[in-house]
Amino acid sequence: MARSAFEHRLRVTPERPGVYLMKDSQGVVLYVGKARVLRDRLRTYFGSPAGLMPKIQRLVERIADFEFIVTDTEAEALILENTLIKRYRPYYNARLKDDKTYPYLKVDLAEDFPRVYITRQAVNDGGKYFGPFASSSSVRHTMDLVKKLFPYRSCTKAITGNDPRPCLEYFIHRCVAPCSGYASREEYDRVIQQVILFMEGNTEAVTQQLHGRMEQAADGMEFERAAVLRDQIRSIQQVAEEQRIIVDSNPISDMDAIALAQGANETWVEVFFVRYRKLIGRDHFFMEGTHDESPGLVLAQFVKQFYQSASAVPPHILVQHPLEDMELIGSWLRERRGGPVRVVCPQRGHQKKLMDVVAENAVQGLSQQRVKWLNNSDVLGQAMTELQEELSLPAAPTRMECYDISHVQGTNVVGSMVVFQDGRPKTAHYRRFKIKTVEGVDDYASMREMLRRRFRRLKDARAPVEPGDSSPPAAAADAWTTLPDLVLIDGGKGHLSAAQEVLLELGLERLPLASLAKENEWIFVPHTPEPIVLPRQSQGLYLVQRIRDEAHRFAITYHRSLRSKGSLQSSLDMVTGIGPKRKRMLLRRFGSVQGIKAAAVDDIAAVPGMTRSLALRLKQTL
Repeated sequence: MARSAFEHRLRVTPERPGVYLMKDSQGVVLYVGKARVLRDRLRTYFGSPAGLMPKIQRLVERIADFEFIVTDTEAEALILENTLIKRYRPYYNARLKDDKTYPYLKVDLAEDFPRVYITRQAVNDGGKYFGPFASSSSVRHTMDLVKKLFPYRSCTKAITGNDPRPCLEYFIHRCVAPCSGYASREEYDRVIQQVILFMEGNTEAVTQQLHGRMEQAADGMEFERAAVLRDQIRSIQQVAEEQRIIVDSNPISDMDAIALAQGANETWVEVFFVRYRKLIGRDHFFMEGTHDESPGLVLAQFVKQFYQSASAVPPHILVQHPLEDMELIGSWLRERRGGPVRVVCPQRGHQKKLMDVVAENAVQGLSQQRVKWLNNSDVLGQAMTELQEELSLPAAPTRMECYDISHVQGTNVVGSMVVFQDGRPKTAHYRRFKIKTVEGVDDYASMREMLRRRFRRLKDARAPVEPGDSSPPAAAADAWTTLPDLVLIDGGKGHLSAAQEVLLELGLERLPLASLAKENEWIFVPHTPEPIVLPRQSQGLYLVQRIRDEAHRFAITYHRSLRSKGSLQSSLDMVTGIGPKRKRMLLRRFGSVQGIKAAAVDDIAAVPGMTRSLALRLKQTL
């Protein structure tokens, strides 16, 4: 909505910290944000759109109303922002991907003989909570490990100490059997304290306690009990050795290390938990709504949302990229912990090496997630069947082509064509287009040019070959000549209309056509005004999202390549006397334009083919 509609309301908006909510015409919350000064922040949305990110531009187009909540401090606004994001889950906010709440491992100290179990509610009831974990499988794996190492009870019966016979777990050394009086409350409490120390990462204290008890049992001629304790010590030490990898030489004892790998609209966040210089665990989380967001903003949103519900905040948190509002978040974390917290983006040394490992795990995790899904033939078959039914296609879309446009404010406009065959990428048939006839920002015209060039090739290839004509190699020709079962456009109704116009022009109107709009993941098809809304868990929706994301990635990669070449050309080729050979020698010597800028004149002059006067001219130009 135009700024004029809100002009009066903006004038009377208080100059106070607070939280604001952007809503659409149906009253649905689109975005939740915090501000140091509400009036100034809200004015940025309704001014010139030129300085806004594409994602925010799309948000502003849908805003029909806004409201705000004033707070006393910006720190209070940060906490309230987290609460409202979790409540409303706005589409345009970067947010943790979860259905309800994350699981924790709880040691219930309120019981006479405490149990260890999984819960989804962390409350201040005197119990010890460890987590949150990303999934039930993560917490169950940890619980299985703890149960193998420590003989605490897993039953829910009332413990009287009068049972005539313990259960099987006692005989396989998985419980000390307080139910039958084989262990006193004090002895059982020692086991629970060892569980807590182990979960906190202090395995050395655990093994020292067990060593003392083992020696005491040996001195008392209880050799069988001593052997059980010896095996327990060895198991714990083996786990500790596996955990010691990577971080043993790090001077910081307790920290979390957080890195991410971004997809098109979701992000894999990897977290390593380091305690007592040992890697005691790792987990991963998904963030939704991260399209067009900077890594620093995504990490900031993760840190706020994760540590708002985390059972503990460590004294050191390493992050892959500097966080937006780093000082404010650091202050909030110190309040949450009740002690000092340092948030650091490491640049060198042991911490940087650890961060590189975490970042690589994030990249590999996101890649494996995609490959795992794409290699599941049953799921892919189900996805294509869903699309055939929902889009009323004549056949299952075994070959799908998706098209996307990429540019920055109308410069270096490029298009991409990606092909999925039987639900999997067919990279040999990928094609990219440099838009030639469109000036400025006009996505519809750019889309028309790209599709016209692609489908003319299809139509021409299917025409009879005249005598004497040459034909391209079979592998290259297949990409152009194979008829797709579904043409998918990245965009909304306008992009769909542009594509439909080209297909009508070329006589290919029978080709199945659809577009996928990013805002709500709605699918539009010709001659149907209402969108097709697939369920969020639909395999068909997930498949078209993957194809759309791949088209976006392929277009962005080509765009960045052209932009990089353009900047290289504009800075070096503007210097008279610097031709391709000298440019190649300079880049070989200094590695990049920035390296040449930083080099001394004498060093540039020493490059083969260069002179001092040419080096001076080059430095002045750069």
